[in-house]
Amino acid sequence: MRIKLEKIDDNRWIIPKTGSMRVPGMIFSSQELIDEVLDGESITQVANVSTLPGIVGYSIAMPDIHWGYGFPIGGVAAFRMEDGIVSPGGVGYDINCGCRLMTTGLMADDIKPMIRDIVLALYRDIPLGVGKGGEIRLSKKEGEMVATLGASWATKQGYGNKDDLIRTEERGVMSGADPDLLSERAVKRGVDQLGTLGSGNHFLEIQVVDEIYDSKTADLFNLHKGGVTLFLHTGSRGFGHQICDDFLKRMSENPQITGLPDRQLACAPIESDAGKRYLAAMACAANYAWANRQVLMHLAHESMMKALGTTPVVLRMSLLYDVSHNIVKMEQHNVDNRKALLCVHRKGATRAFPPGHETLLDIFRETGQPVLIPGDMGTCSYVLAGDYGSMDKSFGSSCHGAGRTLSRSIAIKKAQGRSIQKELEEKGIFVQAGGRHTLKEEMPEAYKDVSKVVDAVHNAGLARKIARLRPLGVIKG
Repeated sequence: MRIKLEKIDDNRWIIPKTGSMRVPGMIFSSQELIDEVLDGESITQVANVSTLPGIVGYSIAMPDIHWGYGFPIGGVAAFRMEDGIVSPGGVGYDINCGCRLMTTGLMADDIKPMIRDIVLALYRDIPLGVGKGGEIRLSKKEGEMVATLGASWATKQGYGNKDDLIRTEERGVMSGADPDLLSERAVKRGVDQLGTLGSGNHFLEIQVVDEIYDSKTADLFNLHKGGVTLFLHTGSRGFGHQICDDFLKRMSENPQITGLPDRQLACAPIESDAGKRYLAAMACAANYAWANRQVLMHLAHESMMKALGTTPVVLRMSLLYDVSHNIVKMEQHNVDNRKALLCVHRKGATRAFPPGHETLLDIFRETGQPVLIPGDMGTCSYVLAGDYGSMDKSFGSSCHGAGRTLSRSIAIKKAQGRSIQKELEEKGIFVQAGGRHTLKEEMPEAYKDVSKVVDAVHNAGLARKIARLRPLGVIKG
């Protein structure tokens, strides 16, 4: 069924409240991008989310919207604490999938002759692929510590340092985690996957800053034209996937909320035992993901130094920011001109708090929170900063990436007979990937134009553009 949209302005579209919808839907998009999804299921999912108990404001979607399990990917929804719900489908299977951007003291012109060697070194030193484990094997006690301490567990083991925590969302740890709630299967899947990249759209990229839009903020972010950065995208691996699967099954088999338009919206009241248990288990996976990205950053740092034959003083790799984009958080927002504590679901959406926001650390109080938006491996990625419009319009949220336009199976079919690796090398991008179909699944045509997605967010006042990053080398699982 084609849902009728009402255009508010050049960047916002409303799904009018009808039937069992409790609030309208709102989609942030340009005219060009909205045409790509009008006939898709993701818009129906926006409307379906609006029927959930306790939802406030709008059921929101970002311009990178595409179909997901229950909630659309690119979806944001906030719920009242007293009568609202929490839904695993509103977070997704890869709990706390997120991005981490590192700046360096290197210039692209200096390393271009060595880019192949650097990529091969990273490919050798970073464990990646479906179900692949790494060198870290956690005991039961260590697994519990990772699940409760997050990134700080990693820094205490020598993976990076405490300064990295300051530049990690929530300082790399979510409170309330309870490892006793996890299934044996979830614990088992987390034993050897810490410090591993995974597969699918997860990646580590060597990039060059090729465009600056806001020089003052870029300087504060240590982003300089021609400078080299490393962009990391991964999450909680099989550990988080299993936690999501376990709780979706429990909420589906013992529903506390009935009459849902889609069984994939399985949920529980926030204050119920089932809701609290999911949140405590989700926090375990979120903490695992922060620890995972912390370890991977350290491994990349060591690998780069070996490949370049240099020292930390020359490399000068430092964390700009680590941002989450599959998570639930309790946050204060304005509702009907009053401050209210809300349960905010972001699935394929990142937080984008503006300058001066009370929760931001001093280093970002002037600029707004860094927002990291990866594109496909053949084009570019963006660094933005949260803008003032995000709080009033989107519960302090922005998009999280380009957004898929082709399923993985269709992408593989369309790429038959092509060498994606060769095509990318002809553009000056050296890629190493594990898995026979990885590059076909992830080919640039499988994604929306990230520049158009970012422009829609920028023009809507959710986050403002700071810099553009172009890939030089990529490793994927």
